This record gives sequence, C-alpha cells and structure tokens, in this order.
Amino acid sequence: ASEPPPPPPPTGIVGGVPASETYTFMASLQDLSGNHSCGGSLVAARWVVTAEHCGTPARVRVGTTTYNSGGEVHLVASRQALDGDIALLQLATPAISKPVPIAAGAPVGSATRIIGWGQTCPTQGCGGLPVGLRQLDTSIIADESCSDITGETELCVQGGGGKGACYGDSGGPAVTGGPGSWQLAGATSRGTAASCGVSPAIYTDVTAYRAQILQIIGSGAAARR
Repeated sequence: ASEPPPPPPPTGIVGGVPASETYTFMASLQDLSGNHSCGGSLVAARWVVTAEHCGTPARVRVGTTTYNSGGEVHLVASRQALDGDIALLQLATPAISKPVPIAAGAPVGSATRIIGWGQTCPTQGCGGLPVGLRQLDTSIIADESCSDITGETELCVQGGGGKGACYGDSGGPAVTGGPGSWQLAGATSRGTAASCGVSPAIYTDVTAYRAQILQIIGSGAAARR
C-alpha cells in the first residue's frame, strides 16, 4: 500500500501563525451544520462584508478564534451583491461583537494583516481546514504584480515564498492598523496561481466601496466618517 500523504503543516493560512487576538469582527460563513466555507468581516451589527463568489451562507459565526465554537451565531436574512467580487450579508439578528471600521483608503505600501480559517497546505483539497484562526502579516503592492487585476476596485497583496491566503480564506479580511484600531481594507478574492503562497493574491478593495456600503447599512455602520 502507498504511504499516506504527510499531514499539513501546523501553521496556517499558508505560512501563517495562530491568531494573536480575538478579532471580534472576523466571521465564518457556514451551512446549518457549522461547516466553514468562507470568511467575512462584521462591519455593523447586522452586516457582514464578504466575497460575492462565496454565495449565500445559512449562518455566520463571529467573535471567536475557533469556527466551530464560541462567539455568537446568526442566521443570514439576505445578501446584497455589489459590482465586483464583494457582497453584503444581512444578519437576521444583530451581533454584539465589535465591528471593524472600513478604512478610507489602502495605498500601495500599506502594511496589512490577512486573517482566516483557510487551508494550511497549498493545493486545493490537500488537507482539512484548521479549527483555529490564522493570520499573516504582509503588504499591499503595485497592481502590476497581479495579473488580471481591476485596479480601481481591487488590491494586489504580497504573497509567495510559501506564504499567502488559501482555499477557505475567501471573503475574509485584509486589515490595516493594529490591535484596538484595525480597519478593513480588503476582502480575499482570488489567487494568481493554482497553488497558494507562490505569488501575490487579489483582494477586493473594500475601501473603494466604502461610500456605497455606508449608504446600504445606514447609521449602524462602524466605518469612520
């Protein structure tokens, strides 16, 4: 019999480390059985920003570093897709976890942190998802480094050397700032290669949709004015 494949490495995203804090705004998009499919960001008590390609989940869990326990769970009432790989999920009941403000901009050179429960090994289906949340510090780089990017509404985020977002991280946040002052800059959209962590990744530039999002979610917004 052939040898079983080696287990995925213990560090996550790909090349990341365990979450250093409870990101109160971090959302896990799930089916009714609690299976994680995508990430998202709580931007107001009843609103989560995610990637449009993640579809409509049955529920979200927020306010915990483990997608299968802790925090709070809310059913999804509706979804509003915007023009691009970005959508807003409206929760059936308001969350009490602290939302994340949307940054006013995300210029090239900005330090950013990506967060998610995505695969820790680089090819699709190579292993299960980590239960514990992972993070990776990286930066926003010039659009020219990402093929097929839409510069006005997307960000190119540094990756490679075995580090980057992976399958299951879609929709999750790229944040700027620091503990106590995180701001949402991007939402994980897609890679620029079939394997994770070998090249930069493309994120929806949430800051480009800031005014539209604020208009939709109204006075419940966390975003700074």
